[in-house]
Amino acid sequence: MKPVTLKDTGSQVRILSVVPSLDTPVCDAQTKRFNDEVAKLPGVAILAISMDLPFAQKRWCGAFGVDNVKTLSDHKDASFGSNYGTLIKELRLESRAIFVVDGRNQIRYVEYVKEMTDYPNYEAALSAARSATAATADRWARPQ
Repeated sequence: MKPVTLKDTGSQVRILSVVPSLDTPVCDAQTKRFNDEVAKLPGVAILAISMDLPFAQKRWCGAFGVDNVKTLSDHKDASFGSNYGTLIKELRLESRAIFVVDGRNQIRYVEYVKEMTDYPNYEAALSAARSATAATADRWARPQ
């Protein structure tokens, strides 16, 4: 119920999984898939962003045992959608998109899914997250 900035989401690699609504079949499947995948990706966080109210997001996660994904609601002012180009103003929904952000808050991968009923390219997003994680680990391993 409070504003969240990219800086607030930590310094690990993050996959921002943007969906129109968790209560739709493709969004449901997308979020569940990333919930399963993040368990195999140490150092990566998944943030699911939608226009769903926080209460609906919490209900959905509880109903399906989704506990590896942090949900964020853009319902209040649509600032995420406006800033990242995912807002469909006429419908007041987010379009489907994936962003991979590294530990320095640099975007390493972007996919705007053309059709709302299509799935994102999971493998490309996960590969970008693995690469960003390796680059972050490599950076910390080198003497300064």
